[in-house]
Amino acid sequence: YIITLVVVNGNVITKPSRSITVLTKPLPVTSVSIYDYKPSPETGVLFEIHYPEKYNVFTRVNISYWEGKDFRTMLYKDFFKGKTVFNHWLPGICYSNITFQLVSEATFNKSTLVEYSGVSHEPKQHRTAPYPPRNISVRIVNLNKNNWEEQSGSFPEESFIRSQEMAGKDKLFHFADEASESPSGNISSGWPDFNSSDEETTSQPYWWSSAPATPESEDDFVSVLPMEYENNSMLSETEKSTAGSLSFFPVQMILNWLPPKPPTAFDGFHIHIEREENFTEYLTVDEEAHEFVAELKEPGKYKLSVTTFSSSGSCETRKSQSAKSLSFYISPSGEWIEELTEKPQHVSVHVLSSTTALMSWTSSQENYNGTIVSVVSLTCHKQKESQRLEKQYCTQVNSSKSIIENLVPGAQYQVVMYLRKGPLVGPPSDPVTFAIVPTGIKDLMLYPLGPTAVVLSWSRPYLGVFRKYVVEMFYFNPATMTSEWTTYYEIAATVSLTASVRIANLLPAWYYNFRVTMVTWGDPELSCCDSSTISFITAPVAPEITSVEYYNSLLYISWTYGDDTTDLSHSRMLHWMVVAEGKKKIKKSVTRNVMTAILSLPPGDIYNLSVTACTERGSNTSMLRLVKLEPAPPKSLFAVNKTQTSVTLLWVEEGVADFFEVFCQQVGSSQETKLQEPIAVSSHVVTISSL
Repeated sequence: YIITLVVVNGNVITKPSRSITVLTKPLPVTSVSIYDYKPSPETGVLFEIHYPEKYNVFTRVNISYWEGKDFRTMLYKDFFKGKTVFNHWLPGICYSNITFQLVSEATFNKSTLVEYSGVSHEPKQHRTAPYPPRNISVRIVNLNKNNWEEQSGSFPEESFIRSQEMAGKDKLFHFADEASESPSGNISSGWPDFNSSDEETTSQPYWWSSAPATPESEDDFVSVLPMEYENNSMLSETEKSTAGSLSFFPVQMILNWLPPKPPTAFDGFHIHIEREENFTEYLTVDEEAHEFVAELKEPGKYKLSVTTFSSSGSCETRKSQSAKSLSFYISPSGEWIEELTEKPQHVSVHVLSSTTALMSWTSSQENYNGTIVSVVSLTCHKQKESQRLEKQYCTQVNSSKSIIENLVPGAQYQVVMYLRKGPLVGPPSDPVTFAIVPTGIKDLMLYPLGPTAVVLSWSRPYLGVFRKYVVEMFYFNPATMTSEWTTYYEIAATVSLTASVRIANLLPAWYYNFRVTMVTWGDPELSCCDSSTISFITAPVAPEITSVEYYNSLLYISWTYGDDTTDLSHSRMLHWMVVAEGKKKIKKSVTRNVMTAILSLPPGDIYNLSVTACTERGSNTSMLRLVKLEPAPPKSLFAVNKTQTSVTLLWVEEGVADFFEVFCQQVGSSQETKLQEPIAVSSHVVTISSL
């Protein structure tokens, strides 16, 4: 705000005498939340602040905190909707007394004003996750049983493991917390209470045995250093075979690791030892330790993991994300089977038939003695349960065979392979997806429903899975002047073994090829089969007779076909057949490009007239047109056998006549009078008497 002081003398305002600039403080942040930045919880956090947004102006945010014992402050402006990611903290450090102040800045007359809001929110603290230890490795050394002396009375229960005895200040802490999950966010799992009294003892399972350690002070951490031991190498195969039934227990386990990558702040390591997935031990060693030695007394499958933890400062203790776990197996004869670390390479599937496939792979490791093939269907659960067509691999199925059987045509499967040695299983291979080509349909039939519609019907084999039927047709499209396959209809798959579809809006007198294929759920889709086709020529529509004229003993006929859009040039129309049926049946074939015809018909008859459109496989006839032709007059009338009172008439007939009427009248007199009534005769000759 610019505040100006002016002098008012009566109604006259003089020039300003002085101006000052005032920058008000922004309203403070009301609440703060700090979360892990999930892509990098070791160095990154997500800040979320809440503050009054109305009438609150600020340009940057001042973040203050203690980084361990060092005070830090910084100005930050990349807040979007009150959130920002800060990815520059150090791993394992306790950041405490974290406060946020809104900062307002203004420049006036070349001077800069800065104001900070107060701090009204509760100060926060956050510990970043430490990095896990590196290069974790384990060795197993066989010990002579004669050198092993059982310690009795020192532990509440017998154990499968005994740590090496330590001298001086070397101590071992016992982890009784059963929670083995990594902490999420700022919540850390319960570490042992280092301030508890020495009389407290933790119940231990029978397979764990450790030397009792009495801490000298409450604040000391554990330091487990390896004792001197004979550097016995692994027993050779010959030694193992000669040992026969001798017991090789106990064996010595040597666990090594390197500290996490700098600059991680950490206070020690947690060792997690699991046997047969049922018995678990947690141990804690200090930050100086890089080796842990114990003697295992029981055979079985072991799983080891080492995590870093950070506990100094006021923040909650936090451990690192779990490093790679190590697994190994000790047989009852003392044989050490190392963890299989390599996954199978170049895994491929060769489809042998519609129901079987063969696995192939390569591996540089030669110390495995078996494989596990895990198969699961990717299409099973894409179908509704009521319409499900497969059931074998709807859940994951494991097998030791390299041949996969009981596959379903049309289904898609995912296969993962593991190398196995004894009870140890190596890492999974990259998943391989393969699909079985569907069987396709059978018994495709076509039933015509007229010039523009047909019904397709088909069936399918019982064994098969598919997503849909695709009905396609191939024909010449007069609109685009191209011939190509186009999809007409898609039908979702059902459990029914038969299906049908009505195809309408076809062009009359047109050639069509229909195809029905099965399409699978896979990506990419598979279909079968292009050979499932049937061809058909639709019937023509009926022509319509438009005009009929009779002139000079000739009948002129015209007709139309279809409408203005009907294309005859590309149709399968062959010709027209014009038929006039009376006492005689007269036919005439007319080329398809002409829609007129001239028929020479005998006069005097009644005709049923029709025009038929003809194709290779069908025809269609117009409605009948009834035509009556007037009779023609007789030709060449002759008078024969004339007498004084009679005469015989003879004439020639033209066309068709049912009977003739003969008239006789006197000529030459002043009045022409009929001598008698007309005579009706059905022949071509008549004798008239009484003249």
